[in-house]
Amino acid sequence: MKVTRIAYSKNLNAGKYAQLEEQARRLGRVRAMVWARYGSPLRDGVKDRKIRDAWMADGTADSFGVLANAWKETVRDAVADIAAYREAGKVKVRKAVHRRYREESQRKKAYMALKRGRWQDDSFLARQMRQHVKHGVSRAANQIVVRSDQYNTWTMSGGDVWIDIPGLERRQKIAIPLNTSVAPSGTLRLILRAGYVEVHYAIDAPDLIETRPCGAGKLGVDKGYTEVLTDSDGVHHGQELGALLRAESDFIKVKNARRAKIRSVAEKARKSGNLAKADRIVRNNLGHAKRNRRRSRFESCVRSVTFTAVHAVVDKASHVVTEDLTRSFVSRRKLGKNTNRRLAAWTKGVTAEALSSVAERRGSALTLVNAAYSSQVVPCCQIIGRRCGDRLHCTRCGELWQADHAAAINILERDGDPAITIWTPFDRVKELIQERDRLRTRLPVQDSSAPARRANYPIRAAMLKE
Repeated sequence: MKVTRIAYSKNLNAGKYAQLEEQARRLGRVRAMVWARYGSPLRDGVKDRKIRDAWMADGTADSFGVLANAWKETVRDAVADIAAYREAGKVKVRKAVHRRYREESQRKKAYMALKRGRWQDDSFLARQMRQHVKHGVSRAANQIVVRSDQYNTWTMSGGDVWIDIPGLERRQKIAIPLNTSVAPSGTLRLILRAGYVEVHYAIDAPDLIETRPCGAGKLGVDKGYTEVLTDSDGVHHGQELGALLRAESDFIKVKNARRAKIRSVAEKARKSGNLAKADRIVRNNLGHAKRNRRRSRFESCVRSVTFTAVHAVVDKASHVVTEDLTRSFVSRRKLGKNTNRRLAAWTKGVTAEALSSVAERRGSALTLVNAAYSSQVVPCCQIIGRRCGDRLHCTRCGELWQADHAAAINILERDGDPAITIWTPFDRVKELIQERDRLRTRLPVQDSSAPARRANYPIRAAMLKE
């Protein structure tokens, strides 16, 4: 298994950082050019070596102002990013193919055309590719990719590691002190942020399997907003997530309003001809350094809370069933600005990463299921109930459920359901739920008493008291 390690620069002087910043800026132009010319889905399959040879032949490479190895590695990295971007879009196209064609032979034909790059001959595939794979752009101008044979490492007497990478001129090296005693290896990615240099590198980590074992049960989990996860036992994990998101959203709202007022003062000063005042306001009051540092701290807190919650789930379960958090759902309700801002900061990606990483490291199985209508179906009668906030009411027997708890139970029951697969459209899921309810109501009810239902489907005591 490959993992990424990050080392940080330590006491790097301003002169060296300025040289690295200029090199990253020039390489950013190379990266942007690759995306501009080859980021279209129509250029699918173009290799980085072909681009390099063409630019060396027509003299384009002479205008970059960086060493050959530097811009060639940037081209290779940009082409890999474009390929990953296209593959992410093709996942959505494959889902569209599965929904459109019912016969397996038609699906297989479309999948093969998509895989081999012959999708332009199929009107449906071409339309889907244009919809899901846009012409990407790159604005990254703070990265330097260094090949493994282009840098040296050594250890000082205090134990700290130094690296030297090529500069803008031949035989010019830039030495960077790092805050680690472990020397980086392999291809390096240097990212410049707020006066610091982050050195990213990948290592083989076959020994990263956690010594802490997983649990023995099987749990369904539902992703929440006020908490990270709710399991099918009704336990909420990571309940401080909602407070973190709410506090950060409220801070950003106030901060952006104040920045807007300051920006308007600068614009008025510029229009009136007072350029010195406008430049002074932009330089001293509209910077991004503090905002980026706060954002970094916030993301670290969210990741810590999320991974702690996922570890708590894996402590209980050797098999975790969850929804596919990579799928996007568009709400039909019009929400307020504050709600939209908080939902925009929702951490589905972090939760999906944590579930996959922790389950793999601790030996727990992870299954993804279709979560359509999972928070609207009451587990007691298996019908679509009435949702009111985080409460779910059963319109048949009157039971009251916490919506996330009900969703976790339904997600657990979706595992192994032959009719509701992960690709089943949401409208078909609703039809299946209604059809199954009609079939159940025709059967004789052996014990329809409320105590029997409560025994089979436990309800949170706190909700019952209300």
